[in-house]
Amino acid sequence: MPTTGFRVRRTGRARDGADGATPGRAPEALVLLCSVGAAAATVAQPFALGRTLDLLLRDGGADGAAGRWLALSAALLLGELLLDSLTSLFTGRCNAVWTASVRSRAFDGLLRAVPDHARPFTPGDVGTRLTLNAADAGGAPAARAALAASMVTPVGALAALAVVDVWVAACVLAGLPALALVLRTFARDTGASVAAYQNAQSQLASRLLEALEGAATIAAAGTRARERARVLEPLTRLDALGRRMWTLHGRALGRSGVLVPLLTLAATAVGGLRLTSGALSVGELLAVCRYAQLTAGVGGAASLLGAVVRGREARNRTLALADMPALEHGTRRLPPAGPGDLELRGVRVVRDGRQVLRADGVRVPGGTTAAVVGRSGAGKSVLAAVAGRLIDPDEGHVLLDGVRLDRLTREALRTEVAYAFERPAPVGGTVAEAVAAGPRRVSPEQVREACRAAGADGFVRRLPSGYDTPLSAAPLSGGEYQRLGLARAFAHAGRLLIMDDATSSLDTATEHEVDRALRHSVRPGTRLVVAHRPSVAARADLVIWLEDGGVRAVAPHRELWDVAGYRAVFGAGAPRTGTTPRPRSEGVRR
Repeated sequence: MPTTGFRVRRTGRARDGADGATPGRAPEALVLLCSVGAAAATVAQPFALGRTLDLLLRDGGADGAAGRWLALSAALLLGELLLDSLTSLFTGRCNAVWTASVRSRAFDGLLRAVPDHARPFTPGDVGTRLTLNAADAGGAPAARAALAASMVTPVGALAALAVVDVWVAACVLAGLPALALVLRTFARDTGASVAAYQNAQSQLASRLLEALEGAATIAAAGTRARERARVLEPLTRLDALGRRMWTLHGRALGRSGVLVPLLTLAATAVGGLRLTSGALSVGELLAVCRYAQLTAGVGGAASLLGAVVRGREARNRTLALADMPALEHGTRRLPPAGPGDLELRGVRVVRDGRQVLRADGVRVPGGTTAAVVGRSGAGKSVLAAVAGRLIDPDEGHVLLDGVRLDRLTREALRTEVAYAFERPAPVGGTVAEAVAAGPRRVSPEQVREACRAAGADGFVRRLPSGYDTPLSAAPLSGGEYQRLGLARAFAHAGRLLIMDDATSSLDTATEHEVDRALRHSVRPGTRLVVAHRPSVAARADLVIWLEDGGVRAVAPHRELWDVAGYRAVFGAGAPRTGTTPRPRSEGVRR
């Protein structure tokens, strides 16, 4: 039996970029093409120079052949410079488009993810993945192309060396396995170090953001020194990992730096012997020495290999956001003009092997308000999430006007089900845009009406530019942010509105005004309200009383108030008046 609590789909790797299209291989191919062209020109130059030198030494270039070969050498040099410039240009473009693609896909996956799957990623960790890691991942395709092209030079040089003199080629070839071993060891050790380094970066960023959010608490508690030590604690590990990465890189370069001169020296010695025996000309010796250097230059691929390894690890970290499970949606729509009947049939939600919600036969008639109450951990927010399909239950179904929520299209679901949360996160450039953001098209007048209903119109008008004030420039309190969240929910209210502790930061008088406006100024529909105050439950038509993840009773507040366990949910003692009717729900103990 599954215990994840979600019916999910994987976003897959088909979506890249903000518009869902991948950059393709064209940017990488251009880098590869120009790099290979530059490498080919590099390989051809020693032969052309050697040939030119031989012709000049033989007859002084009287027949003009030396001039033609000299012109060819100059053309090859200019071609190499031009191709190197184009490689730099296309590398920058390739890095930019792939970084944007990886970053957009990760962000898209984060927004589409089931909330419970996204919650383990802290803001600092997400920020690191979308910035530093995405940039490293975006640089991998160009680095991979450059690495492939860098192999053209030593392979081509070795082939040309074999054409010029097979004995010198054999001498150089004998030393290449040592260089290959250096690169292999570097790639293996660097991969683990890079992954650990990137994890330490995310940990440091997460702790720093936590400290910034709790700056007032830290100052009031006088724990600045301790908090500073806690935030910077990963820095020691980051330093050690960084030093190890540079040590590995330096070791690879150092070893290749020793092997390359040795190979070049050996090739020069063999070439000199071949020259004295008459098997090589002076020009061919020049070509041999240069080709030996180019062939041994395979050790210089360590930097590119490091970039590829770093990019691979960074891509895995960044695209972990894109690969988070997302809810599947169906093809059905709700019946027109439905009242908003909400029903939970055989619903069961399990987390880490523990049942956190069970609800069967719970029905909220259309147009009524149901308060969800219970002690902390009773499952109130889980029920609110299931009722509006932020998550799917492990078992059972939730129906709205007789249609299962998991069979609705995304548009139908989000148009008819609106949410208001305890800690809303308004999005949009201005206050008005934050309230208008949602599935419905909302006019400026509707924005103002929603703000009036949520008790937000007064403080919004006092802002520097009123409704046109940028959110970043709006000095709002927690309660004011909560009222903006309510206003956004009111502006987009459909046939079901779910308020998950959305009035916790409001005073009693404001909460009462919001409730009155909700009944008379907001689009009629069904309301599901997570409540902690008895006054909220008293104003509701029904109360869904949760206890230990189960539904203990569904009845009006006045009928439940005579039950001691129900009063205890609100910290209340004995009822002030006489006895009240026994709750209609079964299984309720007094």
